[in-house]
Amino acid sequence: MSASPLRSNPAAPLAFQNLIDGRWQPASDGRILEALSPSDGKAFATMARGTAQDIEAAVKAARHAFEEGPWGRMSAVERGRLLMKLGQKILDHFDELAELEARDTGKPMKQARADITAAARYFEFYGAGADKVHGEVIPFLDGYMVTVLREPKGVTGHIIPWNYPAQMFGRTLAPALAMGNATVLKPAEEACLTPARLAQLAMEVGFPPGAINLVTGIGEEAGAALSAHPGIDFLSFTGSPEVGTLVQIAAAKNHIGCVLELGGKSPQIVFDDADLDAALPVVTNAIVQNAGQTCSAGSRVLVQKSIYEGFLARVAERFAQLKVGSHAMDLDCGPLISANQMKRVQGFLDRAAATGVPLIARATVAPGAPEGGFYVAPALFSPVPRSHELACDEVFGPVLSAIPFDDEADGIRLSNATEYGLVAGIWSRDGGRQMRVARAMRCGQVFVNGYGAGGGIELPFGGVKKSGHGREKGFEAMREFSNSKTVVFKHG
Repeated sequence: MSASPLRSNPAAPLAFQNLIDGRWQPASDGRILEALSPSDGKAFATMARGTAQDIEAAVKAARHAFEEGPWGRMSAVERGRLLMKLGQKILDHFDELAELEARDTGKPMKQARADITAAARYFEFYGAGADKVHGEVIPFLDGYMVTVLREPKGVTGHIIPWNYPAQMFGRTLAPALAMGNATVLKPAEEACLTPARLAQLAMEVGFPPGAINLVTGIGEEAGAALSAHPGIDFLSFTGSPEVGTLVQIAAAKNHIGCVLELGGKSPQIVFDDADLDAALPVVTNAIVQNAGQTCSAGSRVLVQKSIYEGFLARVAERFAQLKVGSHAMDLDCGPLISANQMKRVQGFLDRAAATGVPLIARATVAPGAPEGGFYVAPALFSPVPRSHELACDEVFGPVLSAIPFDDEADGIRLSNATEYGLVAGIWSRDGGRQMRVARAMRCGQVFVNGYGAGGGIELPFGGVKKSGHGREKGFEAMREFSNSKTVVFKHG
């Protein structure tokens, strides 16, 4: 059995290593990184600072697992059973994982619990679907039979962000593993402890060596080495558009494909016939959840002019009641992930103030929130000029920009007027308007009279424009992690 990535002394700080070929091991040069709690800024764990040499070893292990080891010979039914076992194992360790996720990211405990539930669900869903990806038969010329098979890519590389580490572990690895790929995962250095613990649980339920490899470290080192490695057959990346461009260039140099999910500036469009009582809590939560550090955050609320003042007064009242605190305080909003992220978000707030954009409501940091935490209270700006950076750029923090619009055509035009296209929300009782506006949205997901769907594991997810390309979640993710092969039989 593999050694635990945790130190045997319970009084010592948590310490995580790399998982390569079924064994936990330090970085090749012995270096480590400290994990800081966003709630108080203090170090509470260490992790290996993986190198290009570690990535090389991980890719080699994955290749062996896929081409020569038991993983590559395992049937889809057997793969599915392993995935299902991991889903149950996650639930068996629910409280431990939720605490680790909350402490590492700073998110309130209720959000961390929801994330662990979703992580388990990914393995349940794809475990059940592993043996249900079917090929097809194509009618062809007389005397021929043509079949199209779906086969794994081979070795897949996965680079995930810090905002939802537990969920992202399941979201990217589960469909790839269900299709039979061997995987190498590089989590974000800001929050990678839950993925390391989940990888340990995967080993405990019986995943063969090399099926799952995990290398922690700096993006510019381990992440860059993984994205550029010639032994990778497909890449999955979630993060910023700037880094996504580098990943895509690296993939192109090796002539492989990639799935990129690169963020958004998602609108919620509130028409004058909307159920405002239903919209109000959803509009607020969509930007406050995870302190706004969500690619699909509803960071723009677009409200028809005839109801603008009244609805924004209600949103402002709700914002003013929000409380911010540590993960353990389990309030409306937690801290941002790091000092750098806090500085970045504060920069948006400072520039908005300098340019005269009205700040109409602000939440408060609760008494008792630990000193040294990376706290930014949610802020509501209204009205935001359409060309202002708050209306166009991704803040990735708890900042909501409110903008009025005239009519349906203006609302559609305003919704699509950014470089992003990930998610949109539509609030209207008019069925015809719902359909017209949903079809006009240039994005990957549209919610009508709601926003988000409890993890949405079954729902294909991804963006257009600067939000990226390719799809995760649902059965489309399994197709992304597979190749089609056409076989032509001439039988006379």
